[in-house]
Amino acid sequence: MIIKLTHAHIIGTIIAYIFGVFLVPLVINFSKKEGLVDLPNERKIHKIPVSRLGGIAIWASTMLTFLSLVFLSYYPYGSLLSGILLGSSLMFLLGLVDDVYNLDAKFKLFIQLSIATIVYLLGVKISSIPFFGGIDLSFWSYPITLLWIVGISNAVNFIDGVDGLAGSVITVNSITLAIIAIAMTPSNPIVALIGFILAGSMLAFLTYNFNPAKIFMGDSGALFSGFLLATISIVGVMKAATLTLLLPFVVLAVPIMDIVFSSTRRICKGKSPFVADAEHIHHKLLHAGFSQKKTVLILTSVAIVAGAIASLLMGENTIKHYAVYILVIVFIMLLLNFIKVLTKK
Repeated sequence: MIIKLTHAHIIGTIIAYIFGVFLVPLVINFSKKEGLVDLPNERKIHKIPVSRLGGIAIWASTMLTFLSLVFLSYYPYGSLLSGILLGSSLMFLLGLVDDVYNLDAKFKLFIQLSIATIVYLLGVKISSIPFFGGIDLSFWSYPITLLWIVGISNAVNFIDGVDGLAGSVITVNSITLAIIAIAMTPSNPIVALIGFILAGSMLAFLTYNFNPAKIFMGDSGALFSGFLLATISIVGVMKAATLTLLLPFVVLAVPIMDIVFSSTRRICKGKSPFVADAEHIHHKLLHAGFSQKKTVLILTSVAIVAGAIASLLMGENTIKHYAVYILVIVFIMLLLNFIKVLTKK
């Protein structure tokens, strides 16, 4: 049975969710047994030890979904797909080692730049900008591509500080980029498939990550997801020689705002932008008196609005599809959160 790509989007999302729902509890039990948990401290807001290896379930469910598509006689052969899957897996492994051994920030940055270089050489690159009739970036393509990939990967990691926040924003961002990739001329259904699969994996993770979280995605999940968002935005959107090149900046507004704000603040204080602190945007909202759930609602709403603006810029038909998919996703997230509240009681 050959699955058409349009069917693969839906089936891929469902398969990824099913894998994730079964894998996350296994990871939670393994983490507790091996003592691989995130302990509370003055910088963190959770009060009890929580598994920090959620990235394993997110990565595994994503990759197993692609493998499942092979067994279903459909493999999404496409330009740059192998580079994206390879690079994201390497980024996942880096995050996993960091989750277990707490690597030095400068060493992590070096490895991230190396991984970004590998995928750049495999063709995932920002090669031009649309201004003044189109400008070939030439040599500047390399540093700009690395800045985008490494920057977005770490930006997603930065917002992972409140139960359900990073997962919710990633889900909205991945669906938005997937819809825009389909709406592009020519369309990029391969990129859309990656976005839908990532959303399915993330929804499964959110089943256990909404407040109070039973598991965190850790650096492995955040870097893996951030890398996918960065690369599919390059391949699915920035390849077009139009002003749509700027759409990823709108779509990824929440993580971009946070990393710019955090890095600027740290540098102005004479500190390294890579040293963690408790002054991110979500921390500011918590200090202002908002609960974790309201903080997630506020920032996820910003991500949804940003996605709506980007979709609207693509045209009336795109915003209609965006509205439908986002309503479905938001309904599912609210349902998962409601179920968690009931099971807690």
